[in-house]
Amino acid sequence: MNLCQSVSVQQPRSFQWLSPAENRRREDRESRKMSTGAGAGIDYSGWDHIYVSDDEDVTCPYVDTPSLFRMRHRARLERMAEFQQRGEDLEINFAECKRLLEEAQGQLKELEEGRNVGEEDEEREAELKKVQAEVRKLKKNEKSFEKMIEEYRREEKKLPWNVDTISKEGFSKSVLNVKPAPKEETVQEKVEKHKTFAEQYMKEIKHFGMLRRWDDSQKYLSDNPHLVCEETANCLVVICIDFEIDEKHALMEQVAHQTIVVQFILDLARKLEVDPRGCFRQFFSRIKTADKPYLDMFDHELELLKERVRSCAQIRMESAMKELEEEERQKRLGPGGLDPVEVYESLPKEMQRSFDEKNIQMLHEAINKLDIEEGKYYLRRCIDSGLWVPESGEADDEEGEDEEEEYEEEEEEDEGKH
Repeated sequence: MNLCQSVSVQQPRSFQWLSPAENRRREDRESRKMSTGAGAGIDYSGWDHIYVSDDEDVTCPYVDTPSLFRMRHRARLERMAEFQQRGEDLEINFAECKRLLEEAQGQLKELEEGRNVGEEDEEREAELKKVQAEVRKLKKNEKSFEKMIEEYRREEKKLPWNVDTISKEGFSKSVLNVKPAPKEETVQEKVEKHKTFAEQYMKEIKHFGMLRRWDDSQKYLSDNPHLVCEETANCLVVICIDFEIDEKHALMEQVAHQTIVVQFILDLARKLEVDPRGCFRQFFSRIKTADKPYLDMFDHELELLKERVRSCAQIRMESAMKELEEEERQKRLGPGGLDPVEVYESLPKEMQRSFDEKNIQMLHEAINKLDIEEGKYYLRRCIDSGLWVPESGEADDEEGEDEEEEYEEEEEEDEGKH
């Protein structure tokens, strides 16, 4: 057997050059034919006329490619706008024709009803014929417009899809991520929040208050970002006042410095409208390389805080002294509710000297020198304050009255002698 006889020679097919878009469409059709087998029930033929990149099919080496694409896209948009305008004009003219036809038909009906009644004249007949001719003309125009609209719609269906018509917007929704306005806290809520925060983080706050270097403060806040808040600044101020009351002025100044650091971070966060935990690094980056005006402002705020701390500490100490004095006064009140110190200071000099020397005879003599009412007044005050205790026991009130009666009798005897 000859080998050459078993080989069949195939005639070469004629080669046809296709554009890139046609090649893509051809490949798409072949892939769809392969995907739709005998048992497949999906028909993709409706996608045969989709030209997604028709503006980029043709290129020219002598023209800038982006400019060519833009020019072709603009020209296609203009053709689409003209085609759409033609359809809108047809719809408007068709609606106007229908309106005129309805008016003419109404007028024709009125004329025919008048003629049926028996009112016939030449003018009415002429007008009737004129209206009938106009109705026929309008009906003809209406059919013409209907035919043109049908042709326009058939032409519209035959138009290939492109990147501007392949889809349309179903719905549009814009969502702005806006931070809600913070809820205003009441005074009681602020107090409770500060108390809870101080109890939970007081040890960490005190440690931060003792840091001196910028890098140490930044690192500590990076490890404990929950301290970058208003409550930390309030706790640091309280610590400053406590140190000032204890006369630990150096520690007070150190903690006051850290308080201003937190305050500057909070001010920066308010200006940037961000969370303080997200901007404290910006503050440290600025303060490390700050110019003299910024450092002077920092020092000025620090001195103002120190003055306020000293003033608050002085007020607290004065208030504490007043409370202590009031407690001591309550303790030394006499049986009548009077303060013996105040009563002693209000007595005449001779009575004060008799109490100082604890001389009863001198006290009687000093009382005898006074008027009856005045003597009774001072004597009663001495008894109510506990300066003068006639006798202890149940007869205290009776003894006090006896003392007053004796004082009155002695006064009367003296007056009788004179």
